[in-house]
Amino acid sequence: MKYFDSHAHYWDARFTENNKTPDQLIRGLLSRDIAGIVNVGTSPETSRLAKEQAERFVGMEYAAGIHPTDAQGLSLSLDEAIKEIRAFFLSAEGKRPVALGEIGLDYHYDDTEKELQATYFDAQLSLAEELNVPVIIHDRDAHADVFDAILRHPRVTGVMHSFSGSAEMAVDYARRGWYISFSGTVSFKNARKVVEAAAVVPDDKVLIETDAPYLAPHPYRGQRNDSGFLVYTNEALAAARGQTPEETATLTLENAKRLFGIR
Repeated sequence: MKYFDSHAHYWDARFTENNKTPDQLIRGLLSRDIAGIVNVGTSPETSRLAKEQAERFVGMEYAAGIHPTDAQGLSLSLDEAIKEIRAFFLSAEGKRPVALGEIGLDYHYDDTEKELQATYFDAQLSLAEELNVPVIIHDRDAHADVFDAILRHPRVTGVMHSFSGSAEMAVDYARRGWYISFSGTVSFKNARKVVEAAAVVPDDKVLIETDAPYLAPHPYRGQRNDSGFLVYTNEALAAARGQTPEETATLTLENAKRLFGIR
């Protein structure tokens, strides 16, 4: 079976500890059972790192955007930051991003002003509308406000990354053209709501991801995650959907290629 990791962060410091490089790991994964990886940036700087890594590997793509909790620490103004993200999509050199992200709202920790998050989220949704590109949405404990922001930009679609909402919400998003991606949380014993959502997402809108180095699936929960663990997440997702692992792997691979425009 071949798997497509629709969301990972291989530029993260957990992959470069003790002066190590993740290149050998990535090369090995892409030469075995990983058909593709989207390396996702969370700021202008990490988006550059994601691009540099993606350009070294056939099978790795990247996304550029500003994560809600990264907005607080930027030395750039909003206009300057948006200009830098736009430049990734308009650049004539190297790979262009396959999506704008990850963007959204995060109310889990009280470390980034909600108003600031909302400003960056809305500006990037407007940019996605201008560029006609899909977005990768981060929604943590902010379901209502994320949904309201999306409703203000009805021409924008993309993927709800590491989905944590209800089954009803998943169906509503899918009906509006959104893809729903499931991470290792779908394998957690206390993730009843996520499993219920996974069961009802239409076949043509379901994706799978690692969010590496985070959210490793059972039985490796708490360890550093990488795309090699997708097999466990895929098995849990298939069980929730009443499918064989082969069926779910094939669906999520084809859906990712369609969403991100990958041939």
